[in-house]
Amino acid sequence: MNIEELRALCLALPGVTEDIKWGADLCFLVGEKMFCVTSIDPPHSVSFKVTDEEFDGMVARPGIIPAPYMARNKWVNVQEWSVLTDAEWNNYVKQSYGLVKAKLPKKTQKEIDAIV
Repeated sequence: MNIEELRALCLALPGVTEDIKWGADLCFLVGEKMFCVTSIDPPHSVSFKVTDEEFDGMVARPGIIPAPYMARNKWVNVQEWSVLTDAEWNNYVKQSYGLVKAKLPKKTQKEIDAIV
């Protein structure tokens, strides 16, 4: 996985938009809520939301830390891309999308589902 593959994966999900925030972070959003963030400049690190049950196990892995400012919301920061397989990247990014989308108002969720 690299930044272009990550971008393609995120943008393939229904209703996803991208935005640059804080001057150097590429953010992927669903319903205007972030579900994945990566630094534009190398070295690229990536943050995303995981389940409460997965959080402790994820941050125990080498190369993954609690995401600054967002750890209380169960976000992790992957500092070394190679610590996750492509299948894991696919799983965790889609899961983060789903977790964030599930918290959106029902009307917004229905609008996103209609995009499919």
